[in-house]
Order: sequence, then C-alpha cells, then structure tokens
Amino acid sequence: MPILSISKEHCINCGTCEKICPMDVLRPGQETPEIVYRQDCQSCFLCRMYCPKNAIEITAERARPAVLPW
Repeated sequence: MPILSISKEHCINCGTCEKICPMDVLRPGQETPEIVYRQDCQSCFLCRMYCPKNAIEITAERARPAVLPW
C-alpha cells in the first residue's frame, strides 16, 4: 500500500495532512491522524511534502493501477 505509516515520535497532530489529501485517506486521530482509506491513496506525496515534521512514510507504488482513457 502507498501510505505506510505516520510516526508517533515526529507527528505533532497539526492536521495538515488531513486537509491536503485529495483522496481523503486520513482522518483525525488521538495521537496521530488515522490512515482510514489506505487503498485510495494514489501516492501523490502531498501529505509528506506539506508535513512540517516529515512524519509520514510513503512507498512509490500505487495501491491500484491508474485508469487509462482508452
């Protein structure tokens, strides 16, 4: 799966990743945001780019193949 984990040691639970995710993969959690819809993650890396503490680990492979127009 694309989004692997959110580090509890580094995350300050600011909510930036939840707001920036275009696929609505993350939801508010107690200590860190929860990865609720992991299968919808498209590895756009926006959550990781905007995270002020680099607390998010993502793999480059997509959860499902891209839809082609033909």
